[in-house]
Formats: sequence, structure tokens, C-alpha cells
Amino acid sequence: MKSIFTFLALLLLATLHAATPAKPNIIFILADDLGIGNLGCYGSDHYKSPNLDKLAATGTRFSQFFTGALCGPSRALIMTGRYAFRNGSSNQDACMVMPKTELQLGHVFKSAGYATSFIGKWGQLPGDPDTAGFDDYLRFNGSGVYWNQKAGKAEAYRVNGKELKLGDKEYMPDLMHARITEFLRANQEKPFFLFYSMAKLIAELEALKIRDHTLIVFMGDNGTGKAQNPLSTIHGRSLSGMKGSMLECGGLVPFIVNWPGKTPAGKVSADLMDASDLLPTFAELTGGRMPGKTIFDGHSIVPQLRGELGTKREWIYNQLAAMWYVREAHWKLNEKGELFDMSDAPFTEKLIDAADDTDASKAARDRLTAVLAKLNPAGGIPDSGDGTGRHANKEKTTEPAKPGEALDPTAERAAKFDRLDKARTGKLTRDDYTANQSDAVAAAGRFEKMDTNQDGIVTREEYIRNGK
Repeated sequence: MKSIFTFLALLLLATLHAATPAKPNIIFILADDLGIGNLGCYGSDHYKSPNLDKLAATGTRFSQFFTGALCGPSRALIMTGRYAFRNGSSNQDACMVMPKTELQLGHVFKSAGYATSFIGKWGQLPGDPDTAGFDDYLRFNGSGVYWNQKAGKAEAYRVNGKELKLGDKEYMPDLMHARITEFLRANQEKPFFLFYSMAKLIAELEALKIRDHTLIVFMGDNGTGKAQNPLSTIHGRSLSGMKGSMLECGGLVPFIVNWPGKTPAGKVSADLMDASDLLPTFAELTGGRMPGKTIFDGHSIVPQLRGELGTKREWIYNQLAAMWYVREAHWKLNEKGELFDMSDAPFTEKLIDAADDTDASKAARDRLTAVLAKLNPAGGIPDSGDGTGRHANKEKTTEPAKPGEALDPTAERAAKFDRLDKARTGKLTRDDYTANQSDAVAAAGRFEKMDTNQDGIVTREEYIRNGK
């Protein structure tokens, strides 16, 4: 009998050689741009989430779980268990060229004998999922891959290296669910890890009589997006920060676990955690290997998943570009040395001037300063972006124009193409062009305008001639 590991949207499916109660099926669901203000079980005033509320009511909900404030840095943290100054993923562009030496989740599961598969959004990580330890995958770039090209623009997706397009009557979530269902039915006697969509998935697990042996882990990949943020209030109060922000709710995300008979039903834990804890947690659950010489920033939270005390974190660390902070239960210190009273988080953050320090704030300032000094993020891999963490959204020329000198438009377009053409093939696929861009729909629209012969490829000449 084999076990399966599935990471959905990120989605991995994995198979182990001998299933045991100690090595459960694992479903990991990563929701794009979903903050705490978007779920009913976290107190949202406007959003309804009945299936997730039920998952929390029958499982355990964590109220202090942090990850990166943008998609790429968050996913890199999840996949490696290492902070951005160690894995080099402090901005969107940098995530695309994360060092190949980084151990990733797929590698951990494979070391435990699992066969691995990935289904979902991948565009902000390097290569294809097979480079991260996944034997099988269905992947697409960015958000917006739902309908066909006329309705949704970003219709391209890739299955095990083959680029495909959505048909007129196809819907990406249905394709993903069908692939997952096929996998589950073929491997229902084996433990697995899955990352995907809720109600139909749980129904399928129950139909296959494997729900009791399945751990479901649900989290958001960063805070709420700008468009949804105005309605993301809790108990009538606005939240501090959103996606892309180093305020509280840029990185504070929903985190729910549900494992029948193992996780306490209806429990809410306020233990501090961050996404670096996931890799060592999955390694413990599966028996996967973690190289002893590599520094991993997280630690296993398996005891907390089971409702036990475990080893509690005293602080979490968060970084975006060259901005970072360490946070305790009630205090936060950033890279500028600014201390914030977080007693009213996630709604407000009170800046405490050093001249106004109380004994408590002075002690917190000293503790967190010592933590940052030990971590030494400034001594790690430096941020290579534009300072916002969104460097991937900007196409920059290699050299700025000199004062009073205009850039040659043709040379500028050629330079931009060469930077995008990382494989040096002289052509770009839609995936190449839209990779790591936050608005995949708009990017796909630009690609179509440049692709004058509609062959799905933009050559260097087409890019220079038709681009703006």
C-alpha cells in the first residue's frame, strides 16, 4: 500500500510505499490573496465561507499564522522552509531565479518514498514543478486562468511539459478537480497530500472512505487583495494592511487544520507560527529527510495540530524586499528599529517612540533587537528588486538614459525581450511572458496583440515590432 502527497494550487500528490496511520493523506489548500477578513470563521462582516467555517468548526483554527505579503515570496517560504534572506526570494522576480540548490517540499516527500504531483498556480517559482520534486503536474501562471481565451485571456496551462489551451466549454477548476478525482480513485488505498478546492473534494474523500486518514491544511498565500480589501472588515473594524503591505494583515493569513480524531474540534489557537514551519512539519509527518547542514527557519508544529502544547515560538519573522520585522505576541520591531505595540492587532499598530518607552516596551525593544541581530537579514542574500517587492511587474531597461538623451525604442524593446527570453530561444510562449505578473489577464491581452500570426509564440521580431 502506498501513501500520496498532493499539493494543490500549489497541489502535490504523493505516494508512499507503505501506508500507516502515522503517515496520513495530506491535503494542502493554498488560497490566492485570501486574508483573515475574507472568512466567516475569522469574523468577516461581509464574506460567507460555509465550507471553510465547517472545516474550522470540526478542526482547529490558528489566529496568528504569518507568511510573505506577496504571492512569490510566500510560496518560496512555504516550499523551502527558509526566510527570504536565505533563499533569495525577497521579491517577485527573485523567486523566479531561486537557487536550484534549495530543498523544496516535493523533494522532502520524495525522500520519504512519495510519488508527487502538483496542480495549480506556479508562475512565481522557477522552472516547472518537476524541478521542485514533482513527478506529475498541471500548472498555470498567475491568477485568471478560468475560462477560454476570449473570456479570461490567460488560457494557457501546462501538463507535464506540454502546453495546452482551454477549450470554449472548459473551466479550469473543473479540469483540476477531474484530475484530482481520477488520482484519488486510482490511489484510494494509499495515503496522499493534496492542495485544492473544498466541498467536492471532501465529498470525494468521504465517498472513497479515506477522509478519516486525511489531514487537510488550509491557508491563504498572503493578505487580501486591494479590490476586496474595503469589505474585509471584522466586527465592523477595518484591518491594518493588505496584500503587499508590511502592516499586520499583509502577512497574517487564515490557517486551518482538520484531521478526524487527531485535531481538536472547534479549537482556536493563538500560538505564533509562520510558513517556514510547514516544511519541517510535513517532514515529521512523513519521515522525509531534511539535510542537517542546511539552516531551516521553521520547526514542526505537529504537536499543535494534535492539540498538544508543543514548542511555542517566541517570535515570527517576515520580509518583503529590504523591509522586514520580527513580531512577538504583543510587539513588533522592523528594520528601521521602529517598535509597535500590537495589543490592538489586527486593527491598529501603535508606534512607540524610544523616548516614551515604558519598562515593558524597552524590554521588548531589547529582545527583538537581539533577535534581528542574530538573524542578520542584512547579511544574507540582498534584495535585487525595486524596493517594493513587486519588481517583476516592471520591465526596466538595462541602462537608464543619460540626461537629455532619449532611449532608442528598438534597442529598448530588444533589451526587454532578451531579459524575458531566459532560455535564449528567440521566442516567448504565453507562459514565458505572463510569468510572475500580478495581472495575468492584462498580460495575456498584451501577448495576443504582439502574437500577430496567432501561433501562440511571440518571436523577437514580433515583440520589437508590435510591442509598446
